[in-house]
Amino acid sequence: RPQAKRLRQRHFTIGPGGLRTLLTSGALVVTLLAVRDAPSPLHLNVALLAHVSGLLAGYGVAVMLAMMSRAPALERGLGADRLARWHAMGGRANLALIALHAVCATLAWAQATGAGIGVATVRLFGLPGLTAATLGSLVLFAVGVASLRAARRKLSYEQWHVLHLTTYVGVGLAFSHQLAGPDLAGWTVGQVLWSLLYVYAYMLVLRYRVVAPLYQVWRHRLNVQLVIPEADGVVSMVIEGKHIRELEAESGQFFRWRFLSARTWMSAHPFSLSAPPESNSLRLTVKALGEGSRGVQSVRVGTWVLAEGPYGAMTAQRRKRRAVLLIAGGIGITPMRALFETIDVPGERLTLLYRASSGADVVFRGELDDIARRRGAKVIYLIGRSSDPANALTGETLSQLIPGLRHHDVFLCASPGLSQAVRSALRTAGVPRGQLHEEEFTF
Repeated sequence: RPQAKRLRQRHFTIGPGGLRTLLTSGALVVTLLAVRDAPSPLHLNVALLAHVSGLLAGYGVAVMLAMMSRAPALERGLGADRLARWHAMGGRANLALIALHAVCATLAWAQATGAGIGVATVRLFGLPGLTAATLGSLVLFAVGVASLRAARRKLSYEQWHVLHLTTYVGVGLAFSHQLAGPDLAGWTVGQVLWSLLYVYAYMLVLRYRVVAPLYQVWRHRLNVQLVIPEADGVVSMVIEGKHIRELEAESGQFFRWRFLSARTWMSAHPFSLSAPPESNSLRLTVKALGEGSRGVQSVRVGTWVLAEGPYGAMTAQRRKRRAVLLIAGGIGITPMRALFETIDVPGERLTLLYRASSGADVVFRGELDDIARRRGAKVIYLIGRSSDPANALTGETLSQLIPGLRHHDVFLCASPGLSQAVRSALRTAGVPRGQLHEEEFTF
């Protein structure tokens, strides 16, 4: 019974609807706290806006920390890609609230003291914690600028990741001002509850981004057992370890792998499992797409591995229909190959559609053909660049290739361009959006 209870807790998830309700309820409570001392009836003015925007920004920052803590309840319930999108939208909203709070607080202070804007701004920096909060806000704005699409294209994943780590410093610098601000100053209960909110958020980060990976190193002793060339610029790596089943990894999921060599230890990369987990090993497959992935391919046999995960919600549990179509583009075949072998659906109702630019780019062809023979499933290879109009994936093309397409669950892993084309084709073919399951591994 205790073991069953632990398993239920481990698989507890929070879906999109549940998280929206939780976040909205929290924002409503925070708003009520901000207006609790305002004169009745309420009149919208800069002072009230300063109170509401300041507390909501502080609440939002704590929420952002929790959302990116990699807590399994969120990762499994929403999926890493949706969490990243929500985090990006929430981050932009928080920056807007911080800017609104700064402007309204300055204007309200100037009105209250009768001073000019310049004098009021200088005097504000004499308030407790405000200088540190300003520095922290500047750090958050710098991270926000680096997250813009144009800036991201100029940064490597490693540079982007290191820059985002400064977020924790920025949040810490701003915290003291929140406790000393007019909404919480002198209110002991409120300060304690606010502090507990941040303690909980930071504990989630510490628990799942620091303690859990270190525990896995000690418990599972993961190391590189084999490095296997698969195609031009593509290698598979077999990771061996102890008690692998305890990880409860599933086909379709991914880990964030950190290879502890001199060249690669500073970066963790999200790579999907390219084969179902074994009792003592895991397999991932890496394509050389940049400096980081090329460095991973150079890792030697015997290198220790720190693996965070498993993450991702694109598993067989998402299946609702009696027929399944797996669509892979390029190296997106990795999670599809694992699902192709293990997803619980009769073989004659299982199809894998694999798009590759050329025959030399096809990975796992022998394995895929063997799985198809054993399961009685079907593999369709579409060879040729997707930019060629003759190779375009349209709703008509998919409907011809896959009879009864509207009655299939569709699992998709491909480049952003191909994924968008497939989404459009599925809409044209009348496939409901809820039957499409995908995760994007972009930063």
